[in-house]
Amino acid sequence: MIFFPNAKINIGLRITGERPDGYHDIETIFYPVGLSDALEFVVSDQQINKDILKVTGINTGTEPENNLVMKTVIKLRGKSLFPLLKIHLHKVIPIAAGLGGGSSDAAGMLNVLNRHFGLNIDNAGLKAMAMELGSDCPFFVDCIPSLATGRGEILIPVKPVLSGYYLVIINPGVGIDTREAYQNCRSVLPSTSLLQLIEHPVIEWRDLILNDFEDFAFQKHPIICDLKDELYKSNALFSLMSGSGSSVYGIFSEKPMLPQKLKEFVIWEGVM
Repeated sequence: MIFFPNAKINIGLRITGERPDGYHDIETIFYPVGLSDALEFVVSDQQINKDILKVTGINTGTEPENNLVMKTVIKLRGKSLFPLLKIHLHKVIPIAAGLGGGSSDAAGMLNVLNRHFGLNIDNAGLKAMAMELGSDCPFFVDCIPSLATGRGEILIPVKPVLSGYYLVIINPGVGIDTREAYQNCRSVLPSTSLLQLIEHPVIEWRDLILNDFEDFAFQKHPIICDLKDELYKSNALFSLMSGSGSSVYGIFSEKPMLPQKLKEFVIWEGVM
């Protein structure tokens, strides 16, 4: 069984409050994109006593047993019975890049194992398990455009506002630690919800839709700001850093003619 967990971008990201549990409340729109990892599993035909995960592609910097995919399988085994597995994860989505790659892999594994082995876990149950793996994991259970509040687990579907636009995602090759990013940002309650802001034409979003992590990320890695500026110089209607960084995307009315200095950073592009 092979499947392809999708990445996401954030349309806006506001830190709206601090929580007593140590996390933060946010408001954002999670939007799935075509960039994906590849995950494959087979029932093991060997005499083994544990699941085996092989990771290829981008180096995650962690041992397989600490990968979210393996943690997902272990968590699911605490609730359901299914055979031991040999798993292959091929990483394409950059890590620490604001694209949700690890969370998408985890939620995708939950979904597919539930269906494949007939575990009969309902959608709410899957999202509850996903929440234990990461704040944005519940979004990837359905993986449809959604307004997210709370820690990111309170989800309201929104219309596909990017349909027909051309999206370019670039990654500067530097990572941003999410915990450090939160520690260097302050919470502000926005006066207008993103649900209202996305009703404006995309070309007006530049003056309306913000990512509270950008100031910190731009100071830490000026190249992120430079790449965002280059996207606007290439006639992007709107550009924003995704998540806590470091990836940046540009929304265009049609496929742009990008300068070579931008092309080398492109990790995905296409019509939405």
